Amino acid sequence: MAIQYPTIENSVNPYRDNVQGKANEPITVAGILDRAKQIAGTNHDGKVDWSLGEIYNRLEENAPRIAIIGGSPDHPAHIMDYQTSSFAALRIWENGGVPFYFSTPVMCDGTAQSNQGMSYSLQSRNAVAQMVVNQLEAHSYHGAFIIQGCDKQPLGVVSAVAQMDRIRQYRGEAPFFATFAPAHVLQGGTIPEDLYMELTELAVQAEQDGEADIANDIRDAMAYILQCTSNTAFQGVLSRAVERGIITSERQKDYEKRLAVATCDGQGGVCAFNGTGNSSRHLVAGMGLVHPTLELLTAPPTKEQVNESLDDLQGIINDPVYGAANIMAANIKNAIRIHSASGGSTNLMMHMVAGMLYGGYKFSLEDLDEIHHEHPIPDLFNYSLTEDRDIFSLAMQCCAGDSRGMETLFYELLENGVPMDVDAPTVTGTTWRERLENKKGLPAATVSENPIILSQPRRRFSGVDVLKGNFFETAVVKISGMATPQLDRFDKKAAFVLYFENEDEANKHLLDSGLVDRLKREQTFSYESLQQMVKHNSPEWFDEMKDAGYEALFDAMIEHQILKIAVVISGQGPIAFGMPEMFTPMQHINASRKLKRLVTVISDGRYSGATFGAAIGHMTPEAIDRGGILYLQTGDLLYLGLRENKIHFLDQEAFQEGEVIQEFDSIKDGRESLAEERLMKMRKRQRFVASSNRIHGYTDAAHGVVPIPIWQEAELDYETDVKWPERMEERL
Repeated sequence: MAIQYPTIENSVNPYRDNVQGKANEPITVAGILDRAKQIAGTNHDGKVDWSLGEIYNRLEENAPRIAIIGGSPDHPAHIMDYQTSSFAALRIWENGGVPFYFSTPVMCDGTAQSNQGMSYSLQSRNAVAQMVVNQLEAHSYHGAFIIQGCDKQPLGVVSAVAQMDRIRQYRGEAPFFATFAPAHVLQGGTIPEDLYMELTELAVQAEQDGEADIANDIRDAMAYILQCTSNTAFQGVLSRAVERGIITSERQKDYEKRLAVATCDGQGGVCAFNGTGNSSRHLVAGMGLVHPTLELLTAPPTKEQVNESLDDLQGIINDPVYGAANIMAANIKNAIRIHSASGGSTNLMMHMVAGMLYGGYKFSLEDLDEIHHEHPIPDLFNYSLTEDRDIFSLAMQCCAGDSRGMETLFYELLENGVPMDVDAPTVTGTTWRERLENKKGLPAATVSENPIILSQPRRRFSGVDVLKGNFFETAVVKISGMATPQLDRFDKKAAFVLYFENEDEANKHLLDSGLVDRLKREQTFSYESLQQMVKHNSPEWFDEMKDAGYEALFDAMIEHQILKIAVVISGQGPIAFGMPEMFTPMQHINASRKLKRLVTVISDGRYSGATFGAAIGHMTPEAIDRGGILYLQTGDLLYLGLRENKIHFLDQEAFQEGEVIQEFDSIKDGRESLAEERLMKMRKRQRFVASSNRIHGYTDAAHGVVPIPIWQEAELDYETDVKWPERMEERL
């Protein structure tokens, strides 16, 4: 049964004071509703009454004008927007509101990988925010129902509605309200049985031909749920199989086609791995902006589910406590802790900061890190792409009533002693405390088989950490993505720099399966430093290895995983090249079983996924801004203090004498000519990105990569300037 929205308590109503809007817009509303009725078909049982006159009256009376914001159907997450938006339009009208619809372009990072599009990905977040603000302001909408997609779209729209709420209240107008409806989770594909057998036989053939690394990598790729990312892994190993004459290029293409067409479900959705898309789902839910009915679905939402989320808007319209910016800020600690406990994407470290700045709150990476470390955040997410514990499995558990998604994670964080703001407002018109009063399906233990959310932590720490060092200000690393034995192999170790001026140069060299042998043959790293690296990284091997010749020492260090290499990829920051993800070089590293156990990757670009060693990104200042990363070169030494949250440049002469001295200033002063040469190349390469869409006039990665005016006008204190529900205020 429909409810009745209140009219907007606002002296400003352009549709009352300007007849042009009431002449133009009724036809768009009627058109949306006419199409919605056709699409909904028998699913629509409401009264049909959307004459142009009735639409005019509602606009005149300041009935809530609610924009349904979708995405572009060239992104898999938005294939079913037409159905969801139809249900939404009909319910908004039934509830006394006025529905409108518009959509934004949505970049698919998977499609943009390895092409120039990656340089536009981060910029698209701000572009989405700008487009949404333009439309909301131009047509004077009061609120929004957002179909949340993938990649940069979710936090782009969060930023927009937060900015909208802030500017409306600054002007003395009604608060802007918004509720998010995430696209359902796309079920991963299955390798067809006949192809599975052929790949199994190919692995056996590779083994018989003495190519054990290819055999092992094929088996590794086959163990994963079939998704677009696993297709990339197959592409890498199959390319090497062609290179070594095991299969023909025609056979490779046949395999790739058969894998690709078996990957995605026809109804689309957000891919089931816990990347930026699903991390954004968890984060926005943690911000209190997602209605729990729509949070984790295995299929597009039903009419009843859409109705429930829209009906709850009745309790938040006109209330500044439930304005989009205030809900976000009140929940920022909850969101950061949920992001951490769920193993969220590194990308979101920038986007959380950006959302707060767009909402008018002073916030930086330092604030985020302080919240993260106020209390240990346990690892409560038992996610695995090889053991049937992907996000689709979590959605199945939620749809079965055995889990409540982020409500369950919120509850288990509380049970593990993590302080959560239970009295923060949410888009249900209630607080988390009220939402958690119903215990049905709430505890993680309700899921008896293969749980994704846990009650007992896998480890006592999780999340993304902020690093500092003597040659940079900030960088981020997801050490929680590394198993403890894996972390031990890199933590407190010295590593040689292998420097690349940009991603193209890195890809060219990292794709070379003979790279490690070439480093040995050319004696790229100092012999004396190799000896001291053994003493520093694995002193138990020093006596046995100290007198070995260069090649024997190099081989022994690889065999026992003592040699550590920091692959540095510079020139990829926001200003230099749009801050693309370093997915392809990481895949090349992962494709080499020898190299991946030696390498940590460091960049001023972004990351998607992980290597065996730590993936360290978002380094500030970036190279083109004369950050320390610009001055590094192959053969330098770094100290990797991952658990200490630091990386330092080491004095190599002192290191060879057995001393660990962290000093960089003199190195920077002595390499100015090298820096100038590199900067010239960066500026030339910068022109590969369309000048209309370059990131300029923006803050750095530690400050969200937002337009400078957004940062300058963010004056509110997220600790003291947040509004709380009345019952909370009474308790305070």
